[in-house]
This record gives sequence, C-alpha cells and structure tokens, in this order.
Amino acid sequence: MSKRGRPPADDLLTPAEWTVVEGVRHGLSNPQIARRLSVSTDAVKYHVANALQKLGFSSRAQLRRWPGIRRASALHRRNAVMPEFVALNAIGQISRSVTNVARAEAWYRDTLGLRHLYTFGKLCFFDCGGTRLFLSENESTPTETILYFRVEDIHVAQSRLAERGVEFLDAPHRIHQHADGSEEWMTFFKDPEGRPLALMSVVAPA
Repeated sequence: MSKRGRPPADDLLTPAEWTVVEGVRHGLSNPQIARRLSVSTDAVKYHVANALQKLGFSSRAQLRRWPGIRRASALHRRNAVMPEFVALNAIGQISRSVTNVARAEAWYRDTLGLRHLYTFGKLCFFDCGGTRLFLSENESTPTETILYFRVEDIHVAQSRLAERGVEFLDAPHRIHQHADGSEEWMTFFKDPEGRPLALMSVVAPA
C-alpha cells in the first residue's frame, strides 16, 4: 500500500521553510514575510520554528547568519573559486524608500523618463544606464539609501571581506528567482559609520 501525504523534501528544509528563512535572512519580521507571501503570521511562525529545530538553532539571529543554500538553487550547483583578493567595482543597484510607490513609479517613469523594469507589490525597479534603481514603499520615516555592489560569487566575496574586518549583518541569501530561472542573491554589511551597504550577485540557471 502506498503512503499518503506529501513526499519528503530532498533538502534540509522544505520549499516553504526555505522561502520563510530567506525572508528572515533579509531582515524581515514575521508580519512582513506573511504579507509578502500572502499567508498568515502563524504560518510563518510555524515554518520559522521548524527551521530552527531542524538546524539546531535557538534564535532568529543564528538563522539570519546561517549560510545554507537550498539544493534546488543554481548557486548550489556552481563550483566556487576562492581568489586571494576580491575587489568591488560596479554598483548594480541603489535603493530608496518612498511614501507612495505608485506615485513614485509614475514620476520616475513619466517625468524623469527612466526605463521601468518591473513592479512587485510595493517594490518598483528602474534601469539607470545599467544601474538598477530600487524603490520600496515605506509610509513612516524614509530609510537609508543603500548602494549594492555587484560581485561574481557572493559567498566568496563575503568571506574575503569578512577576513578584512567587514561586519556583515546576515548570510548571503536568495531574494528572487526570475521566470528564466536566474537568481538574485544579496548580503548586507556596515560602513565605518554603521550605515548599510550590500553585495549583490545574479546567478544564471545551471
């Protein structure tokens, strides 16, 4: 007789747990993750608790700094090369907060003439001659503008910068998978004044 129910996941975490963990590693609260995923806060709490238990962690802070990569990710299948020195060159993205993303989208597109890339809920992206402008709606106090530096291998870059004393706030984590299978990864760190900066990497499908 065949067993009923969901088949076991071929990974440390289930796909739903991975999605929630990536939200935690991106610095989101449970209510924020719930809104993004259109699920209940209780569902998010359940997945966080399961992930903590499976990984042997006791706190959310440990989960945020955990460098795990899901098996289904293109990054998991790519062999990393560890260069002696990592240099940051091109700025791939700049983020700004706005109080009304629909109004900002229309202004940056129609008034400034920037090329609109895509909008996800309260997140909006434009192309500025190869550098991406990321607008996010924040109805309260505007957040700090963040520069995102492109790197080839985000785990290698983080490791080398950490060796030089750079303080990272989280582990590299996948924030989005595009329709073509390419993945966007990010990790955040502090400048000497404690302001946020970020590394970003786009991983092509294997």
